[in-house]
Amino acid sequence: MISLILSIVIGLSGGIAVGGGFVAFLTVLGVVPRLAHLSNSAGLLPYYEWAVMLGALCGIWFSLGDPLFSFNNLVLAIVGLGCGAFIGMLAAALAEVLNVFPILAKRIGLKQKINWLVWAIVIGKVAGSLYHWIFFVQE
Repeated sequence: MISLILSIVIGLSGGIAVGGGFVAFLTVLGVVPRLAHLSNSAGLLPYYEWAVMLGALCGIWFSLGDPLFSFNNLVLAIVGLGCGAFIGMLAAALAEVLNVFPILAKRIGLKQKINWLVWAIVIGKVAGSLYHWIFFVQE
């Protein structure tokens, strides 16, 4: 009985810590408003906020169980492209908020060729994702 209560307290504490960090990440850095600004859709900011909140809740729900879905390949491709676009834009917004690209370009000597740096990162992420999907994701 004590171990069950201790497990509940530890799980709840861990969830609060991670959730607090996630909220701090999004609010302090202003990632969601920056994402809306980068995509020229600032009028849709409430929808972005709801999407982040519902996505986090769905992720929590899925991590607590082992859900199985059965969709055809076209639906999976559309959902995958949407998820990839969102994650990519979120990463771009975070990188811009933290001013990562100009600092990295200056340190590796590509200050005049920052477009090359961005394209190298994009191509590397796409190649890595495709490699993972082709070789490690099995049906």
